[in-house]
Amino acid sequence: MRIGELARRAATTTRALRYYESRGLLSAQRDDAGYRVYGEHDLHVLRQIRTLQDIGFDLEEIRPFVECLREGNPTGDSCPASSEVYRNKLAEIEECIAQLEGVRNWIRDQLTRNDSDATDRGEPPNCEWEPPGIHAARSALFTRRAVL
Repeated sequence: MRIGELARRAATTTRALRYYESRGLLSAQRDDAGYRVYGEHDLHVLRQIRTLQDIGFDLEEIRPFVECLREGNPTGDSCPASSEVYRNKLAEIEECIAQLEGVRNWIRDQLTRNDSDATDRGEPPNCEWEPPGIHAARSALFTRRAVL
């Protein structure tokens, strides 16, 4: 199949396919006219790439999965290098969760304090504040998501 058909079947763009090829994640054969030609295995590799990107892996993290598929394994996560990437990603996610839990606890403390202060004054709680560290946590979360 040609690049346009592969892009259509994988719900991506030809530009993305060329980029993956430039990064060494996807390889194409060339027909006599010089057009890129892909097979079903390339579609399988591309779906693995897109799935991992969708859940937050960057292209360098995806490389071991692609190499595992190229070695003839039925799944890209059946090789030791892929498992190591999973372990690293899990540690990264757990770190983000810990940071977000810290922000959540800080917000709860603020609300508890504000509710208590407002009750003492007979006023509704005023929650118009910017907690310290919220920008760093929010930025870390969205930066990781933007990599997708």
